[in-house]
Amino acid sequence: MSEERTVREIGHDEFDPKGTLALISVYFTILVIMWIFMYFVEFLGNDLTVIG
Repeated sequence: MSEERTVREIGHDEFDPKGTLALISVYFTILVIMWIFMYFVEFLGNDLTVIG
């Protein structure tokens, strides 16, 4: 029983990290939405709660 295994090497030119880019984009979008939400909650209509 001799099986030949095919080994495929991926070089730097062939590697396309679309999943990583999508994950970073989703994370950044969530951070921006949270920042905008906290801006409206904390600073509009209220005094500064950290100082006052």
